[in-house]
Amino acid sequence: MSAQLPAEAIEKGIPTAKAGGWVKWPLEPVLGGGEMGTCFEPTLLTEGRKFRMWFSWRPRKLVALVEGEDGVHWSDPVICIEARPESGWENDVNRQIVVKREDGYHMWYTGQISGRSEIGYATSADGATWKRHGDRPVLSPDQPWETANVMCPHVICDGEAGLFRMWYSGGEQYEPDAIGYATSPDGIDWNKHPENPIFSADKSLTWEQEKVTACQVVKHRGWHLMFYIGFRDVDHAQIGVARSRDGINGWERNPSNPIISPTEGAWDHDACYKPSAVYDEANDVWRLWYNGRRGDSEAIGMAFHVGEDLGF
Repeated sequence: MSAQLPAEAIEKGIPTAKAGGWVKWPLEPVLGGGEMGTCFEPTLLTEGRKFRMWFSWRPRKLVALVEGEDGVHWSDPVICIEARPESGWENDVNRQIVVKREDGYHMWYTGQISGRSEIGYATSADGATWKRHGDRPVLSPDQPWETANVMCPHVICDGEAGLFRMWYSGGEQYEPDAIGYATSPDGIDWNKHPENPIFSADKSLTWEQEKVTACQVVKHRGWHLMFYIGFRDVDHAQIGVARSRDGINGWERNPSNPIISPTEGAWDHDACYKPSAVYDEANDVWRLWYNGRRGDSEAIGMAFHVGEDLGF
């Protein structure tokens, strides 16, 4: 992206606790709240001078798309994937990831009914109009650690290996417990890693002692960077980052974790959830969108980190 950070963000930004250089957008959420209601689970892609954000829209039980040039101001939402109660597993749809390749856009999303979550798959030529792959999920819970829920997929297309690589969350439905890994040659048939989960809560760290979940993995300068949610307890969450060479083993947590924390009295007073980070090489800045919660109100905000080095 070539867009500069607004001067007011740099001048009036809110440093986050133990942030290691991360600063929150100073004004308010960038999407959701008010008449829109709860918006969460942002997925960001950059295309030219434009940001495209897919997000989960809780009151509408669907995944929608907005676009903008500064990451703060957005177009009206376009509906992408809606709930299908007749399917038997998609009473609600949310928690999506979108990947763009030469053959178009690929989305993996979470379908939910009471007590169970599974992952579905859809494709699109333009990122706005989507076609599901069949009527059934492509990833379902079948391991003890997953209980009855798999959700929050994050997928990378590894062209060299000819594989889609997925990091996903499993465990409780309200908030899953740990992160697993799977691979697929086609995005449909998945092979789960035999040593799942590959990333679990570090009980010695109070801020993430309860569970870790809903990660984003970014390949960057020879590392896999994992931005993830850590839970102190089921109602209070913050965002951390870890890194691994292969994206499976040897995860090293950032010494500045948590990098995004709730701000007392603000719209994200209780919890900071689901990161989606993009590195802007032209301006040497990381932008990170996340959803925050205060009481029952939830919306999407933005933070930034000037400089590529995250302090590992």
